[in-house]
Amino acid sequence: MTLRNLLNIKYPIIQAGMVWCSGWELAAASANTGILGVIGSGSMYPDILDHHIKKCQSLTKRPFGVNVPLLYPDLDQHVEVILKNNVKIVITSAGNPAQYTQILKSEGVTVLHVVSSTKFALKAEQVGVDAVIAEGFEAGGHNGREETTTLCLIPQVVAAVNIPVVAAGGIGSGKAMHAALSLGASGVQIGSRFVASKESSAHQLFKDLVVDSSEGDTVLTLKELAPVRLVKNDFYKKIEMLYHSKPTKRELYQLLGRGRAKKGMFEGDLINGELEIGQVSSGINEIKSTADIVKELVSEFNETQVKMAKIELPV
Repeated sequence: MTLRNLLNIKYPIIQAGMVWCSGWELAAASANTGILGVIGSGSMYPDILDHHIKKCQSLTKRPFGVNVPLLYPDLDQHVEVILKNNVKIVITSAGNPAQYTQILKSEGVTVLHVVSSTKFALKAEQVGVDAVIAEGFEAGGHNGREETTTLCLIPQVVAAVNIPVVAAGGIGSGKAMHAALSLGASGVQIGSRFVASKESSAHQLFKDLVVDSSEGDTVLTLKELAPVRLVKNDFYKKIEMLYHSKPTKRELYQLLGRGRAKKGMFEGDLINGELEIGQVSSGINEIKSTADIVKELVSEFNETQVKMAKIELPV
């Protein structure tokens, strides 16, 4: 089954469910373009998630999903809210998909799970997920410890599993999308590019920072807790200094504290906040509407398809 058929979408593109950046406005705008819009529930209490789902349903008749990071609290309540509102697509991440996959599927929900390795892709397939999202080292936010790049990860996962594979990590253009599909992916998940959209719920200062970022401005850190790719701001410098003293997990947790991601991405504290974004941010040069971003992705993909069809290597 193709990803488009599985999710009932026009284009094989998923707008990633990003903490503090993908609320109802971005999810609805994405869905209305023909891709899969996704609400990121990791930053939401159950009642807030309920509000976002209802708001999204009022603005689009197209399919949309909810991302459920499995490292946050209130998971049972989140699942109850999703089922109560008849959301039919869920993307789980950052944990064991066995926890909720069969519960969701028994209610007719299509389940995708984010993985960072072939090992975890196989485990996700074994517990019954409908597709996996294979996310490379380049991605923003919480990431895999293996540091496998998307270019290496995708063909290995495609060869290992018998369900659709969605490529993620470092994809922000139609050209990159074409490359991912050439490696065998059934579609792509894109996060960072949609952070810098007009409908993103990220703070304007964070959006501007993404647009102004350069190559090498992000780094994967805090592997002892949950690996996360961050912008190198003053908060990151404090992490780096702490590592010189070989800190314990407790000391890292104390430095991280609570609400650090909200402070940075949602409230716009670029000094003390946790600023999660992918390496592809260095190639994002403008804040655009979601509709214009999708139009650009599709147009560039089709142009690349035509161009590549003309390239023939000698036998």
